[in-house]
Amino acid sequence: MKTLMATDGSNEANVALRAAARLVRKSNNEVHVLCVAPELRWKEPKAGQRPSRGRIREKYGKKIKAETAAILKQAQDLLSTEGVEAEAISRIGSPAEEIVNLADEYDLTVVGARSRYNRSELGLGPVASRVVELASGAVLLARELPAESALRVLVGVDGSLASNHALRTMAAFFNIDEAEITLMHVVEMPWIHLGLDPQWFDYGEEDSDQADPELHFQKELRLEAEDIIEDARAILADRNCSIMVHVEEGTPATELIGAAESKDYDLIVLGATGVADAKHSVLGSVSAKVAWNATCSVALVKYVE
Repeated sequence: MKTLMATDGSNEANVALRAAARLVRKSNNEVHVLCVAPELRWKEPKAGQRPSRGRIREKYGKKIKAETAAILKQAQDLLSTEGVEAEAISRIGSPAEEIVNLADEYDLTVVGARSRYNRSELGLGPVASRVVELASGAVLLARELPAESALRVLVGVDGSLASNHALRTMAAFFNIDEAEITLMHVVEMPWIHLGLDPQWFDYGEEDSDQADPELHFQKELRLEAEDIIEDARAILADRNCSIMVHVEEGTPATELIGAAESKDYDLIVLGATGVADAKHSVLGSVSAKVAWNATCSVALVKYVE
């Protein structure tokens, strides 16, 4: 396993490093910590001034190299106190582009996200937002964790290939032994998205013998939900973790975010489908909404069909 952890020396980045050190598996994990320094943007000199570009670039290069080295040393020391030894990597350029380009070489990419303890600062910064959208593989948006305690993980499952891939990735990459895991499936009734009352649904004359078509339809979806949950449980059967299940009706993103906040989960795990290139959005609406609005860490596992 290879993990890339990005830092810029900010408090948000340091919080992400600490959270990732607790959430991500330590054994057999090659960890690299990355700091990307901005490129020197040259301003044309005023009339009569003849500065040497080469001399300015050399001076900037020395200064930024020293600052980057200090940030990386701080990150390595922080991770070391959490039991994680990391190799330092530095780059010069666009942070988002450099992280996205390097993500192909790693199983998991870690970036910071805004604090879970300040509702006014929830969301993603411009770099994290771009990384979440375009980076391949799995991306961990690491937010601050509460005091030391058993990890509580909420996994959104829908029976899709992406969802099952996310479960396997979580089992392989995350520190879930002895964690409390909830498998949550949200049943989407068709009238929810249309803003209609449930009574609009009618099977038609051929099923007119149904005493209550709405209840029959709900029962079918509930039975499907039970199968999805059992398949998800089977994927984690060999892991030493506590597994609970929860089936809810509603809109997936809204229900996941609400459950994570009301029950103080530390991590949400979701599968995401799409294409990983600069011309398309990788995330669906559920993944994007959860990534932006969740108060806890979020692991988005990309699955490209």
